[in-house]
Amino acid sequence: MTRPQKNNTRLFKQAEKYIPGGVNSPVRAFKSVGARPIFIDRAKGAHLWDADGNQYIDFCLSWGPMILGHAHKDVLDPVKKVMAKGTSYGIPTALETELARRICQAIKSVDKVRLVSSGTEAVMTAIRLARGFTGRDKIIKFVGCYHGHVDHMLVQAGSGALTLGAPSSPGVPKDFAKHTILVPYNDAEAVTKAFDKHQDKIAAVIVEPVAGNMGVIVPDRAFLKTLRTQCTKNKSLLIFDEVITGFRLGYGGVQKGFGIDADLTCLGKIIGGGFPIGACGGKAAIMDHLAPTGQVYQAGTLSGNPVCVAAGIATLDLLKQLNPYRQLAATTAQFCQAMSNALNEVGLCHTINQMGSMFTVFFGTGPVRDYTTATTSDTAAYAAFFKHMLDHGVYLPPSQYEAWFLSCAHSARDLNHTIQAIRQWP
Repeated sequence: MTRPQKNNTRLFKQAEKYIPGGVNSPVRAFKSVGARPIFIDRAKGAHLWDADGNQYIDFCLSWGPMILGHAHKDVLDPVKKVMAKGTSYGIPTALETELARRICQAIKSVDKVRLVSSGTEAVMTAIRLARGFTGRDKIIKFVGCYHGHVDHMLVQAGSGALTLGAPSSPGVPKDFAKHTILVPYNDAEAVTKAFDKHQDKIAAVIVEPVAGNMGVIVPDRAFLKTLRTQCTKNKSLLIFDEVITGFRLGYGGVQKGFGIDADLTCLGKIIGGGFPIGACGGKAAIMDHLAPTGQVYQAGTLSGNPVCVAAGIATLDLLKQLNPYRQLAATTAQFCQAMSNALNEVGLCHTINQMGSMFTVFFGTGPVRDYTTATTSDTAAYAAFFKHMLDHGVYLPPSQYEAWFLSCAHSARDLNHTIQAIRQWP
């Protein structure tokens, strides 16, 4: 079936006149799936409605933060009350402390947090703080992990696993990228070799503890433990980028579940309840190196914005009260199995990686455990599948290499509709 797209097409043409590529974040252009973007008019629960009135079941959820579903009344009500008082002051509010307190209580390794306006800013802060705290320059990151559009993090692999990074975007100076060491994800031996080679020059290791930006990749516990061991041994900081996983897989971060404490934790998405926010947190001895207490400078006019913070407080309070994580994980596992059965029925070769309420369907043979194996996926098959599902009222991430998400608002009817849509392939 083909859904009406007249208004979506018109809006995209208008957007292209005034916005580069017609979008304000590249993946929204739908280029990797060979389609034109839809323009959303409204959302409620697990559903989206576009400018042509088409309704979709949403498995992207604004890239993860809408764990309670869209337009949740118990989130919007306190936001409206705060908005009526004013939307931005650039001066402290008690709400900032309340959100910070909730984060510190939820994550054992965090004594203090600095609120910022995005996950990218959280990573920028963590990287600068790690360098200022250790007096070192080099950062280890993992191939396929994405940490926002920070210059030092926009690097690609060179000719070998332990080569220094080369810029993967024009505008990133080579002198910036040369301080980033690239290592394969889930490769504990390569991590050890990188530390052996660079020794006391490494300020920090940054990692998505559960990767979500090359599709969902589940970490080997030995891999994460090696990161902690090597960072402790070499007096480097371990940074967990939990912008996606924070409060998504459990109340707090994934650190408790893995039995590993990070030195710095980057948060975003869910802690803002759908509003733009980020945070960098860690032990007081590290965090107090930030200005105005210390010499590591960071600032932001909209940091701790009262509207965003109010949404975050309401969201975290609801998550603590509902504690939906075990049920969400169980439902997601059942749904992934049902999807796998349906995909097998229609002859689509696939592998599904899942952890908690995060998952990715990779089109190709498995297993998928790092960037190299993820990129063997059949992106043409995913593009065709994406368009088929969109035509059947199911919105998936418009890229093979992204995480899918389940929310508390997805119903059995939503999930059954999705399975039936798969069975109608091709």
